[in-house]
Amino acid sequence: MGSDPESKLEEARREYIESLTETMEMYGLSPSMGRLYGIMFFHEKPMTLDEMCQRTGMSKTSMSTGVRALSRLKLVHKKWQKGVRKDLYEAEHDQFRSFIDFFSQLWEKEIQLNEKALAKTEKKLKDLLDSDDIDPDTAQQIHRDLEKLTEAKRYYAWLERMVKTFENGRIFELVPIPDDEELD
Repeated sequence: MGSDPESKLEEARREYIESLTETMEMYGLSPSMGRLYGIMFFHEKPMTLDEMCQRTGMSKTSMSTGVRALSRLKLVHKKWQKGVRKDLYEAEHDQFRSFIDFFSQLWEKEIQLNEKALAKTEKKLKDLLDSDDIDPDTAQQIHRDLEKLTEAKRYYAWLERMVKTFENGRIFELVPIPDDEELD
């Protein structure tokens, strides 16, 4: 690493970029996507794919895939700039908004996926319970399974409320954002 101010700036940023990379990995994103987001987080202006490739050393194909994935998660936004023909992208700097968008999407997907499966399973169990050839032990197990499914439905109803609490901003009434004095 050189001793010029630009190199020192990049070195100072590196630790946080690597931390973001590890964090994104914890949430199932690739290290390259985390690194890309970290680089874009510190970049002052929107970047083209070519600029991102130069900064990360990744191929344009990998970069395009990463940017699309980050865009779907609302961590990166496409920007328009007069006179620029290439697509420009910038990182979402509001980490509160990013957190809400990212987790709300995951939770909504979880709810949708599991509520469908839960309804199908519940119907099959009730149909089985209504059949004539069911023995008492199996009927008892079906009743226990139906109770478990009722608890699962309770969880998904709660999770749906939590998503709404995040999306409508009420979460910040329940868990306020710290002010500057609280950060020291």
